[in-house]
Amino acid sequence: MARHRLQRLSSPSPTYSAVIHVLGLISFSANFRYLQVFPNPLHQGFGGDFQYLTIIGLALAALTFSFGLVADLTRTPQLFAVKNLLSVCSAPLAVLVSILYWGICAIDKHLVVPPELELPLLPDIGFHAMPAIMLTVDLILLSPPWTIKGYGAMSISMTLAFLYWGWVEYCFSKNGWYPYPIFELLATWQRVLLFTFSAVLMTGSTMLLKFVYGKINGIEEMKRDALNPFKVD
Repeated sequence: MARHRLQRLSSPSPTYSAVIHVLGLISFSANFRYLQVFPNPLHQGFGGDFQYLTIIGLALAALTFSFGLVADLTRTPQLFAVKNLLSVCSAPLAVLVSILYWGICAIDKHLVVPPELELPLLPDIGFHAMPAIMLTVDLILLSPPWTIKGYGAMSISMTLAFLYWGWVEYCFSKNGWYPYPIFELLATWQRVLLFTFSAVLMTGSTMLLKFVYGKINGIEEMKRDALNPFKVD
């Protein structure tokens, strides 16, 4: 199967592409295994692990790479297309999770993790950095250029942000606690601002990924498009 003319490496492919997808899936599987070996008591309530945006992003990353690996092994264009479609959501979300987590940790780590539940460094990196790293590698090396524009990215980001907020509030109504301590400190209007800011940041992550893709792969049009995301053609 011939790769897209602007794509750096052949994918789907049983060589480099499959290796990258296998490595990603090993990392993501190790994270899920960690949740089983070292269960967090807050994960036992309604919604379980999926109260957490980190775990939702991790699951979406694993789903993206699963479609990528099956496409590599079967050389199926339709599965490759599904992988690329999922990537438009999963990669910016993973980058958003990394930015929010490490950014808030730089201020006060206990806003996102209770003191008694802090992770060791290696699993911390596995949960909050590896999905963003692996999905960015997949995008830059193994994917055709994204065609999504600023308004489309904003629509996806706003939808995901407020769907997650609704889910968090629903879980709170069942459990009586929020998954992240910072939510406990915010009034409703402040949560609206937080999720709106997160949606804007995720939109920016999409454009940043487009810019990096264009920069590394030498595609000036993608760089210009990323710098002017709401430009009308």
